[in-house]
Formats: sequence, structure tokens, C-alpha cells
Amino acid sequence: MNLAPITVAVHTLGRDSRQEFIDAVRTGFARTPKTLWPRWFYDDRGCELFDAITQLPEYYQTRTEMSILEEHARAIMERVRPASIVELGAGSCTKSRVLIRAAKGMGSLWTFVPFDISEATLRRSASELIDEFDDLTIYCVTGEFDHHLSQIPRFGRQLIVFLGSTIGNFEPDEARTFLTEVRRLMQPGDHFLIGVDFVKDEGDLVAAYNDSQGTTADFNLNVLARINNELDADFDLDAFRHLALWNAAEHRIEMYLRSLRQQEAAVREAGLTVRFAEGELTRTEVCTKYTREHVQAMLMDVGIRVVDWYTDPAQRFGLLLAR
Repeated sequence: MNLAPITVAVHTLGRDSRQEFIDAVRTGFARTPKTLWPRWFYDDRGCELFDAITQLPEYYQTRTEMSILEEHARAIMERVRPASIVELGAGSCTKSRVLIRAAKGMGSLWTFVPFDISEATLRRSASELIDEFDDLTIYCVTGEFDHHLSQIPRFGRQLIVFLGSTIGNFEPDEARTFLTEVRRLMQPGDHFLIGVDFVKDEGDLVAAYNDSQGTTADFNLNVLARINNELDADFDLDAFRHLALWNAAEHRIEMYLRSLRQQEAAVREAGLTVRFAEGELTRTEVCTKYTREHVQAMLMDVGIRVVDWYTDPAQRFGLLLAR
């Protein structure tokens, strides 16, 4: 029988997420080019699809990051010795389990705090974790990066973890704001472990976002399905195609939905009619790739000091430990 508690705290702070969704759809479709922000990918279905993406053969990021964690988790934990691990964008918590195992073996870790936008995903992950670590206290926080990081509770010296190169999904000003909020969570003795995808061959990058099974395409199109379901819209998903392109100047993959014909869709809950020209692109996500120097400069700019790098032999992906 498991005795350790699971707490799920849902932090909305009085915000109307449905109205935010409506406002974002109105604002995004009024732009030129049209834009939908990646935060709206992650309803429960979107979270499931993203977990499936991480298992794809083309998606090297997850396998590579996991191999780095498995090789270096014990060394990282010997340096950090946290009382709690806070994982931002926790999802299924697959990779953080490697860190939890290493820390539990040293006797310092008592609490795991997964933070994610999907309450259903957090509850499922927490239940699985408690079966494996029956003396671990799990305090789940449901929220969004741009509003709720300050609500994460503190349980002693902490390691804040941000894996998967999710930092690459932010625009530069958003990344700085996010890192500033992370810095505010940190006190002397705390550490920050962040995963970053390095700049590499364009072919490898494009293939990772155009998988042969079409899972990334389904993930991209799911944002339109979500608008249909939640805002009473009538987008024809068969009239759009997923597209991922490499922007060399910005060092990033850009994901789009391409309209296959001239068309329009009603978003009734937003009082909106959206018109598309044939071939018109709607941008849904950016995935920036970094050099070491770029990441270190971003962290130093907000007062976070680099401690060490951990990478794979081919230098495709890196974990940076900072304090």
C-alpha cells in the first residue's frame, strides 16, 4: 500500500483560459502571416500526440537526451543533492525518472514537483511514479509558463529541470522572460538543468519534424481540431497540410499549416470568420537550435551561472547544469 501523498494543485489565479483561447485565436488569425501559439497544442489529445512524437525514429532529441541522462544522472545528483526536483513541462515524466532514481539512491530526495498544462497527464504520471517510488511525495502543479511559475511550492534545496529543448519553442523575448522567472524560483544552493538542441545538419532537423508516420502532422493539425471542439468552429482538417521548414537565419525549424485551397472557416464562439488563400501559411511553432555560447549568454543575462555541460559523443544535444 502506497503511503506517500499525491497532491494536485490547479492554479488558474482567476484567469479565464477559455477567453484567453478565444483572444489568442482572434489575435493570431488577424496577423500577417497568421499565427497560432504552440501553447494551444497541449490539450489532452495534444499531450498524447507529443508523447508519441518523442518515440519516433526520426525524433532523435528524446533518445539522445535520455542517453545523456542515463550516463550522467548520478554525477549530476552527487553535485546537486536536491531535497526536491521541480520539472517544468513534465508531461509523462519519463526522463525525470532517471534523475529521481539517482537522487533516491543518495537519500536526499523527498519531493517531486511536476508542472504541466494538462491536469489529466499529471495525474496519470503521478500515479505511475508513486507505484515505482512509494516513499516519494508528489506535488503536482497545473499551470502555464507565462502565469503560474511563481505558484510552484518550495520543499528545500531544489533542482529545477526543463528538458526536451522546450526553451527552443519560445521567441527570444519570451525565452528571456521565462528564464527570469526560473531565476526568481532559485535560492543559493539550487540548480537548474536545461536541455538544448544544438545547431546541426539541416536534413536531420527537417526529418525530425516531418516524420514518415505523420504523427507530427497530426499534432500540428490538432490545434485546428481543438478550435473546432472548444470554440464551435468548422475547420476542414483535410484542407490543410503540415509543413516544417528550416530558417537558417534564425537557426530554427518553423512549423506551419498550409491551406490547400481558397477557403473560409467560422469560429462561432469567437464571432470570427477566417479566410485563407490557396497555399497560405499559418505558423504554429518555432523550434530554435542553439550553440553553447548562445545558451550561456542567455542564462548569464538573467543571473544564472553555468556549472557544467553534459553532451552525447556526437554533440547533437546538450544538458546544461547551472546555479
